[in-house]
Amino acid sequence: MSEQQTAQQAAQQVDPRGLRFAAGVTTVVLALTLVLNNPWPLAVQAVVFAISVAFGVSASPYGLLFKRLVRPRLGPPKELEDAAPPRFAQLVGLVFAVAGLVGYLNGVTVLGVVATGFALVAAFVNAAVGLCLGCEAYLLIHRIRTPTTATN
Repeated sequence: MSEQQTAQQAAQQVDPRGLRFAAGVTTVVLALTLVLNNPWPLAVQAVVFAISVAFGVSASPYGLLFKRLVRPRLGPPKELEDAAPPRFAQLVGLVFAVAGLVGYLNGVTVLGVVATGFALVAAFVNAAVGLCLGCEAYLLIHRIRTPTTATN
C-alpha cells in the first residue's frame, strides 16, 4: 500500500470520542431550540450538519473544536471508526434540521418541534451511550444493498 493510500485510509477514519463530543454539543443546541422555541439554534445546527456532510465529520466545527481543544488532553484513541456511517448520520440530521426549520419558519410549529425532537433524541442517545442511530441505519442500508453470495 502506498503512502498516499495509507493517508487516504487514515483520513477516512475518525475518533469515536469526537463523535460523542459532537453529539453532546448537538444535544445542547437542539435542546436550546426547543426550550427557547427559537429556530435560530436549529439553523446553526443545520449549517454544522451541512459542513459535516460536505467535508466530513472531522471538518465540522464541532470536530475541529474536539481536535484542537479536547483530544490533546485525552491522548490517542484506542481505535478509530470508519467515517462513512457518521457522515450519513449527519445527512439524516440535516434532513431533520431542515424539516424543523421549514416547520418553524412557516408557522407549522408542530413540525419544527417534532423534527427537532427526533434529531435531539438521536443526538442524546449517541452522546449518552455511544449508539449512533444514523450509523446503524447506514449499516442496515449497506447490508440490504450489498448482495451476499451463498457458500456451499
